[in-house]
Amino acid sequence: MERVSAKPAFFLDRDGTLNEEVDYLSDPEQLVLIPGAASAVARLNALGIPVVVVTNQSGIGRRKYGWQDFAAVMKRMETLLALENAWIDAVYASPHHEHALGEYAVADHPERKPNPGMLLRAAEEHGLDLSRSWMVGDKALDLEAGRRAGCKVALVRTGYGSMVDGSAADLVAENLPEAVEIILSQWP
Repeated sequence: MERVSAKPAFFLDRDGTLNEEVDYLSDPEQLVLIPGAASAVARLNALGIPVVVVTNQSGIGRRKYGWQDFAAVMKRMETLLALENAWIDAVYASPHHEHALGEYAVADHPERKPNPGMLLRAAEEHGLDLSRSWMVGDKALDLEAGRRAGCKVALVRTGYGSMVDGSAADLVAENLPEAVEIILSQWP
């Protein structure tokens, strides 16, 4: 029996990378995709490259909104992406934070970025090759999570990205479409 080799993927932070930054985004009507983000995801989809969202959601842990609100926002994102024949293959969210309440009050949970737990779990569950994958985000913790998972990392200057030192990134781009364009121009 032939073993199927693991595929590279694009791991994307959500807020500030795929959609405009909104503090504690819980209302689907407040979701606005960054211009060109849907078409960038569609390019990856067309090439058969898995697209995985990995997002810290401390607002859930802090009880500012619930899982149903998160699901509603992701449903709205799914609808907006579908308008450009794009989709997300998997979504991982960490509600953990040192200032969270109850079971989510964990200062250094393995799945909360900058820890790589969400990426590691996605790789195991979907047969992804982390060494050939990219993590794209707008914060230093996105870069660190990707690096610790063994991925190449790209910083986008949208969201909080304009305030982040890009020296730790393999690539710095103005936005997700530019990052995808540059990465695919070098794709094996």
